[in-house]
Amino acid sequence: MGIMPIDTLRVFPFVGGWIADRLLGDPAGWPHPVVWFGRWIAAGERRWNHGERRRLKGSCLAIGLIVGVFLATYGVLWIAHGIDPRLGASLTAVGVFYCLAGKTLASEVKAVFEAVERSVEDGRRQVARIVGRDTSALSPQEIRAAALETLAENLSDGVVAPMCWFAVLGLPGMMAYKMVNTLDSMLGYKNERYIDFGRTAAKIDDAANYLPARLTAGLMLLVGHAWGKRDFVGRFGRAHLSPNSGYPEAALAAILDCRFGGTHDYFGQAVEKPYIGTNNRPFTNDDMRRAIQVNTNAELVMGLLVVATLVIF
Repeated sequence: MGIMPIDTLRVFPFVGGWIADRLLGDPAGWPHPVVWFGRWIAAGERRWNHGERRRLKGSCLAIGLIVGVFLATYGVLWIAHGIDPRLGASLTAVGVFYCLAGKTLASEVKAVFEAVERSVEDGRRQVARIVGRDTSALSPQEIRAAALETLAENLSDGVVAPMCWFAVLGLPGMMAYKMVNTLDSMLGYKNERYIDFGRTAAKIDDAANYLPARLTAGLMLLVGHAWGKRDFVGRFGRAHLSPNSGYPEAALAAILDCRFGGTHDYFGQAVEKPYIGTNNRPFTNDDMRRAIQVNTNAELVMGLLVVATLVIF
């Protein structure tokens, strides 16, 4: 019997890894590839983000790490399949598990709402775990808004986009996407330190998320029974500073009939984000529960679409 090709029957390890993420989330203390990615990026940034030609050096770092992760993942799977196809399938399932963040995201957002009920300081500390902005002066309303914005944005970054790239390029593509996303989260800021060095990382992330972000918004409207608000999403999604993040945020704003956006501080610099939506109302625990349900249902539909794609093609 010949060795199973590396792209054959990816559906089974995909489903296994997806189920594992839904059951386990991100267990504390477990090793995680994204942590390793972050260390490699930080080491490269310390070594090269100074002097002249920062944009070129940042481009080389970003492209080198993305291509390196893709080739390394492909090589490991190729060797594993050569030893035993079941070993390759098992490693693929483990990789899928580590690349998805659906349950962890929902748990973190729920924890933010619970923390802010106890005290504003607890809420600020909890939301700081999942957002990049300065949380030290956020009001309870701003804490809840930040958590919901992150829930919508990371449905794309943490679930839909990785699934999309798995459907297209298998686990190597999925892992490479996680490196793209990690690079952007660490280097993709428009401040003096990163404006040149992180420019290529940010542009690659924009390209990698262009279709997934819009697909995420469509799935959210579909499962949130708000398909008729597509014009709302198109109008406010385009207004966001990011070419992608605004679409899932606008979809959630449409579903909840609320408003996101405003001025936030990043690394001591005020960043004024356009408002998404018009109804500036208080957020409640019911909003959190409904948003999590929308995320869960959108993830389910996306997972089934990936399974169908893998089976058909």
